[in-house]
Amino acid sequence: MRFRKRRRQPGAAILAAVCLATGAIAAERPAAGQTLSPLEATSPPVTGDELFAKLLEHNRTRDLGLQQYSATRTYIVSNDKGKVYAEETVRVAYQAPDHKTFVTESEEGSKLVRDMVLKRLLESESETSSGHAHRDSSIKPVNYEFRLIGEQDVGPHHCLVAEAIPRRRDKYLFEGRVWIDARDYAIVRIAGQPAKSLSFWITRVDFVRQYQKLGDFWLPAEDDTTVHVRLYGKKILTIDHRDYVINSTHGDGTEKLGGDARAVIRTSAARAEQVPARPRENTEEGSQ
Repeated sequence: MRFRKRRRQPGAAILAAVCLATGAIAAERPAAGQTLSPLEATSPPVTGDELFAKLLEHNRTRDLGLQQYSATRTYIVSNDKGKVYAEETVRVAYQAPDHKTFVTESEEGSKLVRDMVLKRLLESESETSSGHAHRDSSIKPVNYEFRLIGEQDVGPHHCLVAEAIPRRRDKYLFEGRVWIDARDYAIVRIAGQPAKSLSFWITRVDFVRQYQKLGDFWLPAEDDTTVHVRLYGKKILTIDHRDYVINSTHGDGTEKLGGDARAVIRTSAARAEQVPARPRENTEEGSQ
């Protein structure tokens, strides 16, 4: 009797599929200094529906005011032992209402991982934002129900914490928790897993997204997605968002923040310096 040898799916291809799915819903670890206090199971001042309404009102106000921004993103693919397979730094430019462009500033490590994971992730985000591959994955009542569970501090921000319950099993939706600032009603943090299994090869996916307040706007700070791959172990995608320039009116990097006040908003370089350097692995396989 002859047995067929089962082909092993490349680790880079698996991670690419996961990133394209979870990239639509977000990912990450808390930014430096933004620790979580114990969850207080109190009676929140609003219902889940009221919280959703306030969140949507905040989002509408944000969309009206946020005409454009640019930022630097650093993408890193590694394993749970800290070995880096690939790293890419890009400058992203957003123009209201939905246009994004990406320019690569530097890239290191495995070309296979960069091509199959990072470049595909950037292409997917660009296509989705421009409407060419729209996926209805936004946090709104048609996709989610909010169930309030208490209050918690995320760094300096006091938040209402809600369970996000997806209304359908869809790999572009998630199930988990959402932390919403109790004063601004903006999302501060998201943590969870995809609402639907992504693949036989994926045993678990965990992600967190951390936001930061810059002037009047809340924008992404860090993303961290941990993928548990059958036969290949843990793979980690981290994204660091920094050097924001918001509603720029001049080529010199100045920007307008409400009224006539002008300033350049930049995230602290000290935060990046607190992250320990990781050993780089230039293997083209990227599957170990």
